Amino acid sequence: MQLDIFADSHDVMLRNDVLDALHRRCAVDARLAWQRLVAEYPDDDSRAALAMLIDELDLVGASPFVDHGALETARRRLEEQVEPAARQSFGDAAGRTWIASCWRTLAQRAAALPYRADASSNHAAPLWLRAGDWAAGREAIERIESWRRIPAPLGWMAEVRYRAEGLEAAWPLLAELAWVSPARFARLLAHLADGPLDALHRKFDANFDGAGDDTDLAWFPAWVLTEKASLATLLRTAQSSLQTAPERGMRLLLQILSLEREGRQHELVEPRKTLRDLHAGLYAAYMKAR
Repeated sequence: MQLDIFADSHDVMLRNDVLDALHRRCAVDARLAWQRLVAEYPDDDSRAALAMLIDELDLVGASPFVDHGALETARRRLEEQVEPAARQSFGDAAGRTWIASCWRTLAQRAAALPYRADASSNHAAPLWLRAGDWAAGREAIERIESWRRIPAPLGWMAEVRYRAEGLEAAWPLLAELAWVSPARFARLLAHLADGPLDALHRKFDANFDGAGDDTDLAWFPAWVLTEKASLATLLRTAQSSLQTAPERGMRLLLQILSLEREGRQHELVEPRKTLRDLHAGLYAAYMKAR
């Protein structure tokens, strides 16, 4: 039998009609096109995923969430069902672009919900980040009282600063996050996937003499100064945090580097001794660079 190209491509044409309407975010046109596809091809493999995306378009303009539980349900649906459906229908890159608008809708509906430490994912700020709207994310974070002392919003703001302004601008917040929550700092490093930052992280893991777990990352901002003294100007602007040993280590190294730069060698003896007593591994890294 000779292949009838027009007949055999009819399902593709109908499917593309649905995708075109979804691209335009027109729920009415998408549903009509989907109904035509299903009427002629009831067993089409794409029908369920396309239906889910059409249903998601209907949520534009939906009422605000009344509580964190409602947001939790909607967020999980978007993460676990709608996002995979978008990738299946559009491909990975186009799917991520399409779903960003859905995260924006979710963030808008969550705007009035207060931050809760026991449900940090259910807040507008991380949803704005998922949408790629750094300005709206910043505004949502700044409305959280004492955000700079809380690991989750501090991590969000570090990402906002990185995405909007670059790594140099993010260094102070990255340092503060490392001190407050080394585990969250580790997850943010993996999420940012920044080449130079990852290279420093790998070198730190390979060479820093510490406990051998994620808690070592609290010392990363101090250790970085032994590799890149040029970061001193940026890291000096990190705000005082919990005054932990890793934070004191970085402040001490900043003092030592300043004394070295000014040629005040006779004043280095005591700070160096204090650094050695504070953390032998950090002191060894500092001396190795001398």
